[in-house]
Amino acid sequence: MAVLEHRALTATIISLAIKVHRYVGPGLLESVYKECLGIELAEAGITFERETTVPVVYRARTIPLGFRADIIVDNKILIEIKAVVQLIPARQSQRLTCLRMSGLQIGPLMNFHAPRLKDGVRRLIV
Repeated sequence: MAVLEHRALTATIISLAIKVHRYVGPGLLESVYKECLGIELAEAGITFERETTVPVVYRARTIPLGFRADIIVDNKILIEIKAVVQLIPARQSQRLTCLRMSGLQIGPLMNFHAPRLKDGVRRLIV
């Protein structure tokens, strides 16, 4: 059941991101896309946090500022927003590590620089 819930929520998030992309287009700063997606998530009644500090646990020690998550939706999905010419493989590896460290399992990586956002979305699962 949780898998279907995550799938539906991820599909909704991607749909809202596509709505943002269609409205403003590619070429803006990542911060603009984060704000616009936040507006869409809020209007859809989806709970989320922006720029959340995620600690990293290393050998039973907590490092308070492990990384900063762009958007965490409903404490289930970690969204990474990019606006770059091309997503390099290292970026996906980095996101997978962040997912593992956060304890979350799903993390769409969205590149708003793509001409069609659909082509700039990578669904990452750990």
